[in-house]
Amino acid sequence: MMHRQYFKKEYLFISAVMILLVICYQLAFKKTIGAWQLNKRLKTQLEQSSDVSIQPGYTERKNTNLDRILELYKADTMNLRSNAISKISSVAEAENVKLAEVPSRDPIYSNGQFLVQKLDFEGDFFSLMKVFQRLGQAKDFGVIRSAVFKARRETDNEKTKKLIMELYLEIINK
Repeated sequence: MMHRQYFKKEYLFISAVMILLVICYQLAFKKTIGAWQLNKRLKTQLEQSSDVSIQPGYTERKNTNLDRILELYKADTMNLRSNAISKISSVAEAENVKLAEVPSRDPIYSNGQFLVQKLDFEGDFFSLMKVFQRLGQAKDFGVIRSAVFKARRETDNEKTKKLIMELYLEIINK
């Protein structure tokens, strides 16, 4: 009789369920609970650390690229009126273009950081475009901000037209 009491179906079912739970815990639930705890711990570390997303290598590359771009804009504004204008006029002369006018500095065209210098060139279209290209490739004159082409007649009676290119150079103000 005692022997039958130990092997009742209810006791057998409960012991089988307990063994099955231990096996499932060891095979699946233990790893899942460990991964969940690791995830929770890493999230709290991420929140506590100060901005881990900043990558120093990326920031360095970005700064060097920005410095290269700013180098294009740099020119010595004090020497622009003398040395740079003589270099610009020599570039224009090489292409048979005349540097017609260099207006005085206009405060409208400058702010604290940048200075915009206006230069007027006279010549034919293709020569003006060659000057535009050569000045665009030069690094010590600043960066070309815009160019305006205008056709003017010399006098009202004559039919000859002059093509004028107004070139605006943007320079970092030192």
